[in-house]
Amino acid sequence: MGKTLVEKILGSHAGRPVAAGDIADVRIDVRIARDFGGANVVKNLREHALGIDDASKTFFTFDCNPGGSDQKYAANQHACRQFAREQDIRIFDVDQGIGTHIAMDEGLIGPGGTLVSTDSHANVLGAVGAFGQGMGDVDIAQAFARGVVWFEVPPTVKVVLDGTPSPAATAKDIALALLRHFGANGLLGYAAELTGNAADALDLAGRVTVASMATEMGGIIIFFTPSREVLRHCKAAGAKFEPVFPDADARYERTVRIDVDGLKPLVSRPGHPEDVVAVTDPDVAGKPIDSALIGSCTNGRFEDLAAAAEVLKGRHVAPGVILKVVPATDAVWRRAMEEGLCEIFKAAGALISNAGCAGCAAGQVGQNGPGEVTVSTGNRNFVGKQGEGEVYLASPATAAASAVAGVITSADSVPSKPKARPAPVKIARIGVSPPAQSGTVPRPPTRISGRVWVISKDNIDTDMIYHNRHLAITDVRQMGQHTFGNLKGWEDFAKKARPGDIVVTGENFGCGSSRQQAVDCFKSLGIALIAAKSFGAIYERNAVNNALPIMKADCLAAGMTDGETIDVDFAEGKVRRQDGRIIHGRPFSAVQMEVYLRGGLLSHRK
Repeated sequence: MGKTLVEKILGSHAGRPVAAGDIADVRIDVRIARDFGGANVVKNLREHALGIDDASKTFFTFDCNPGGSDQKYAANQHACRQFAREQDIRIFDVDQGIGTHIAMDEGLIGPGGTLVSTDSHANVLGAVGAFGQGMGDVDIAQAFARGVVWFEVPPTVKVVLDGTPSPAATAKDIALALLRHFGANGLLGYAAELTGNAADALDLAGRVTVASMATEMGGIIIFFTPSREVLRHCKAAGAKFEPVFPDADARYERTVRIDVDGLKPLVSRPGHPEDVVAVTDPDVAGKPIDSALIGSCTNGRFEDLAAAAEVLKGRHVAPGVILKVVPATDAVWRRAMEEGLCEIFKAAGALISNAGCAGCAAGQVGQNGPGEVTVSTGNRNFVGKQGEGEVYLASPATAAASAVAGVITSADSVPSKPKARPAPVKIARIGVSPPAQSGTVPRPPTRISGRVWVISKDNIDTDMIYHNRHLAITDVRQMGQHTFGNLKGWEDFAKKARPGDIVVTGENFGCGSSRQQAVDCFKSLGIALIAAKSFGAIYERNAVNNALPIMKADCLAAGMTDGETIDVDFAEGKVRRQDGRIIHGRPFSAVQMEVYLRGGLLSHRK
């Protein structure tokens, strides 16, 4: 039986054939820590007296907050710089741009390679047929120190795009169509290989756009088979590689066909990237906006900026609307300058930032305020992710057109004059819960008994668990007070929780970013277990590696209620209720149990 792309790449880096479901130690070609996670990586390495496996394969990228615009970010970046000097590690500093894009454009990685980063969108490397994975700081410390990390090889879904999109549709619209089809967890735990004429026709920038949004579907990665253009790009960048292709008789978990024939521009409504409708939908068409953002790892390449400039040429943004443009890398910024795009942007009234991640990261250009309505080319519009306003996701062309019109519209429907703005509506500012006491966790048992908190929600993302405004915190003792601080109705959880409590919730818990703090905050409170129907792929790794007990079990379906006490056996995967009924969950795997009993992936305890 033939192999899929992920099986071939991981197998070649494990030194043996692997298949879906296998767990293997995988050699990592490129290991990256960013500015918000880098300080914690350094902290882990120092605390555990670990060195660097291969400095030539190890990098820091400062792309979340290129300006170091607050003291905590500045301190974190400086800590990374000091460590890099000691270990002779190369830094792509605040003037360079997004780390994953740099990896592709600077020849750090090519098709068939492996890369890990503290960036949850490291799977953007699927655009060039390489394996990329976002990870928490414990995993990245392991990669820095030992050069290998363990992976469970994911099954693969083959996705076929049928038909030809309309001329107005872009790669972003294809990505949004995939989100509309799969939802927030339709690819949970899967790799995907994207095929079909519409997929094959995408240039590198378009492939980057689609691949970067795999995380929003719960996917491990979306692969494109490397095209001639991609191979030329990687070769010109200086990458050393042997391209990998799926076998003709590869075994797929299933094949999904998605009709994109005649596809027109789409937009994702606030709060949920998967809540996708046509730009012409009455719920969004003509909605007044306050700002627009063109950039991010999804749409910050030169081709994205060029598409926006084509719409903006000879036009000006609407009165009262601010348009922000953030190139993905400094090379993109320079090319935009050389080819006249920056002149078009400035003439149109746009703000052009230095290269970086844009509004996805706190402290970056692109954040919005309470009540502000933004059209963004980013990949996430979770509540609070890009600020305290509403964020609609769209293509660069749609974002530019909406900025000119003053309302949400597509590039082929820009009015001759901006729409009049309605009277402003005052929006109350959401408060932050006061601090709570942190708990302590004893030496881990394999059986526990605890009080239950039932959160009957699916797709609770990491911004809801631990908001990005607190990412610069490195002291675990300070993290617990912020747990669920951005989850509506649960903002006071940290005040009410006690050490030994158990959280029971629904599907895809912990979807979203790779932040380790979304695990550490529960450790800080002394939470004994999180039981969910399923977990976000990165979150599951972070929890296992940091010895936070998690179990896949559909406790919600059993009608569990707040306050009841349950007994849980990790080895057996059994949950016993007070009335004696048993709920069967997934027992700890051998790897999970070993890491848990050791006290964490990096712990020396036996």
